Amino acid sequence: MSPAAVSVEQVSKSFRIYHERNQTLKAAVMRRRRSQYEEFWALRDVALEIPEASTFALVGDNGSGKSTLLKCLAKILFPTEGRVVTRGRMAALLEVGSGFHPELSGRDNVYLNGSILGMKRPEIDRKFDEIVAFSGVERFIDQPVKNYSSGMYVRLGFSVAIHVEPEILLVDEVLAVGDAAFQEKCAEKFATFKREGRTVVVVSHSMPSLRAMADHAAWLEKGVLKETGPAAGVLERYLDSTHSDVQVDEQGRVRWGSGEGRVRSVEVLPERGGTVLRSGDEAIVRIHFDAKEPIDNPVFGLAIETSDGTYLWASNTRDAGLRVDRISGRGSVDCHLPSLALQPGSFVVLASIVDSTTTHTYDYLRDAGRFSVDHGPVRESGGPMALLPRWSEVRSSVERA
Repeated sequence: MSPAAVSVEQVSKSFRIYHERNQTLKAAVMRRRRSQYEEFWALRDVALEIPEASTFALVGDNGSGKSTLLKCLAKILFPTEGRVVTRGRMAALLEVGSGFHPELSGRDNVYLNGSILGMKRPEIDRKFDEIVAFSGVERFIDQPVKNYSSGMYVRLGFSVAIHVEPEILLVDEVLAVGDAAFQEKCAEKFATFKREGRTVVVVSHSMPSLRAMADHAAWLEKGVLKETGPAAGVLERYLDSTHSDVQVDEQGRVRWGSGEGRVRSVEVLPERGGTVLRSGDEAIVRIHFDAKEPIDNPVFGLAIETSDGTYLWASNTRDAGLRVDRISGRGSVDCHLPSLALQPGSFVVLASIVDSTTTHTYDYLRDAGRFSVDHGPVRESGGPMALLPRWSEVRSSVERA
């Protein structure tokens, strides 16, 4: 693991929740007693390290303490117990338009917010055009920001924060306000940060985004650190916990759903027979199921992950154009892959049966099957995917003296 950009050392944070409060000295004298309150611990003895040059996700249900911890990292709040140690220049974007004055123009707020985040005026002058271009609010930069939409607010605020060029960037959910194009620009910027060795700490409820960008994650539950480690495993277990009907079956596999139909197992087989799967082979992914009662218009789904939990691929019968009218009792359904686009290694299959709207789950089974892939005729240099490239001859022009 890389050296720690941030060390959280046994941090606890409490707040007072008042039931009866004396608003004035007169009220205190007349009531002849102190304000009544109880201690609420938003964080309790949290200890973790955030590696340098990583994207670190904080996940948990609402009220779990994610935003409180992020504010402690940003030194907006100070821990009741413990301490936070940061190494490097930090910028934080914790709420829409934080640090903006509504009566000032976008231009003035770029200078104001940049100064709050530690930039000198010559530095802001030099980066101003780039900041505005990234935010996409050029036409409105001289309008008061009180007239901006929430999306414009967050785009401009985020643009200022990332152009501070911090070693550590803290982001709290605000990117959900941006449109798809802006979110794609942000993802590219995060990737650039990672290549440059910077650290991003992000709070979000968007699991697809976190799966794509996070290296490490911490899961908080009611202010207590439940788990920290590589993002794929932590996010998977957090997602499992959000299902009220989650179970562990007799084989130790995690599943959930209402149970009218169940996935029994999944096989991955060479299309043309045999037992060995190779990169580029035609293959069949076969779901074996058991419908305890008739189910109309079910949708079968599949996903493949690497053995360390990296999400690679997913498909379902509805999106592929196969309509299944009804299932009852035991049966199977096949998914044909014309070319197994995977490098040699071990892989895990996830499978599901849901209703026609894909909003109700009859069964979702993690680790429904496992398979291994061997080398095919073309050897590739790295990564989990096998794209079977064909290289052509080199063409170049040599300039003669």
